[in-house]
Amino acid sequence: MNSELLFERSKQVVPGGVHSPVRSFSSVGGTPIFFTEANGAYLKSVEGKEYIDYCLSFGPLLFGHRNPEIQEVVEDTVRKAWSFGACEPYSLELAEYITERIPWVEKIRFVNSGTEAVMSALRVARAATGRNKILKFDGCYHGHLDQLLVKSGSGLAGLSSSDSKGIGPEIIQNTLVLPLDDETKLEELFQREGSKIACLAIEPLPANYGLLPQRIEFLKKCRDLSTKYGVLLLFDEVISGFRVSFQGMAGVTGIVPDLVCYGKIIGGGFPVGAYAGKKDLMDLVAPSGPVYQAGTLSANPIGMRAGLKTLTKAWTEDPYTKLENATKQLTDGIVNILSEKGDSNWEAVTFGSLFWLKSKTENPIRTINQIPESHKSNFAKLFHKLLNQGVYLAPSGYEVGFLSTAHSVDIINRTLEKTKQALKD
Repeated sequence: MNSELLFERSKQVVPGGVHSPVRSFSSVGGTPIFFTEANGAYLKSVEGKEYIDYCLSFGPLLFGHRNPEIQEVVEDTVRKAWSFGACEPYSLELAEYITERIPWVEKIRFVNSGTEAVMSALRVARAATGRNKILKFDGCYHGHLDQLLVKSGSGLAGLSSSDSKGIGPEIIQNTLVLPLDDETKLEELFQREGSKIACLAIEPLPANYGLLPQRIEFLKKCRDLSTKYGVLLLFDEVISGFRVSFQGMAGVTGIVPDLVCYGKIIGGGFPVGAYAGKKDLMDLVAPSGPVYQAGTLSANPIGMRAGLKTLTKAWTEDPYTKLENATKQLTDGIVNILSEKGDSNWEAVTFGSLFWLKSKTENPIRTINQIPESHKSNFAKLFHKLLNQGVYLAPSGYEVGFLSTAHSVDIINRTLEKTKQALKD
């Protein structure tokens, strides 16, 4: 098999040849690699070439591909059931495990994706407050639901407009958008619109348009103003939840949201999402309350058991400090190699086991308009040099990278050797 031939075939029957835009390599150029196998820190292409994987399915694989302990649980579940469409104990066990360890998660509802989780949480917020307006921030991505696909994440980065076609103005008329990192504009908007806003939705660690760690003061202002005006604060922790710490960014910052959305890691690598929060809010959801939401495949037993095993390992093994150190070792090494090869225009932003290789700037980047225009083309060149040597990064300069516990010191050193080889010319 050959990736180029497969991509040409795929384009005949699939829009753009892919099932999610960033997979197309449109941001970096070239032909996407088709993979057939994955194990630990490695991917294997249809051509039989191995790649060290720092995309990790965009974050879910905290313990790497096909971790043996998680795989054992998956295989046991497949022998028992694929899907019930009925009550089962596995989602209950996962729900209890989470609610017992995260105080602000009093009740949780499992769905099939982060998009579905955010959509449902916003419905709860509107029902709870009797208001219609939603506030989001430029560059934060909350899935592809119509109301929030406005000035969103990397899937639309670099286009002339970050709004999707097919979304009428009447659908987004109640969506308010502000820049990140600006308390003044935030206060002005709340003074003007606060009584009409149902929910302030934010990625507490924006990681869909580069990695943009926010000042704690800004996040606290979001909490304080939401409380003052009776607005529900929604933390979208689909990426950061259980990855930066077991309790996510809410645990790191000590800022308690009213509603929180999870995904990725809680399914152990299988499709999953969840929205959660205080009992009085979550009890608005049917069949307890009037907010309808349903899903035939929600709480799929494979994802529930894989997720529980993943979270159990995360809780008992507490890999977060080790992952943070490994991430810094990797990124410091790559940046130093680039500098030694005469390209000192690079730096890395890291937060826990997330990293973003970017063009160097004088000040930290906290908003998307601070990203240098040259970054996209610079990253594309670096991406392909590393790809040729068997190092796979997310194929966009606006996506972040991830490490797992499968990325040993030996694999990181091997990555750095490959980086040297990639840049030798």
